[in-house]
Amino acid sequence: MTDHPAALLDTAALSEHLGIPEVTLRAWRHRGQGPRHFKLGRKSFYKTSDVDEWLNTAYETTGTAQSA
Repeated sequence: MTDHPAALLDTAALSEHLGIPEVTLRAWRHRGQGPRHFKLGRKSFYKTSDVDEWLNTAYETTGTAQSA
């Protein structure tokens, strides 16, 4: 995903994209977890580049290596 104004997701769009309930994303924001976000007015937004970085970090730290 590229980093330009169209590359912003609101909570509903990110919820649909990740298959994670909106309430979970709100709880993560409250606890300082999940992907980086910012607020415009009363609405939270996520840059797709930040979401990609968060997903890559989660994969690297929680993924398990398989032996061949």
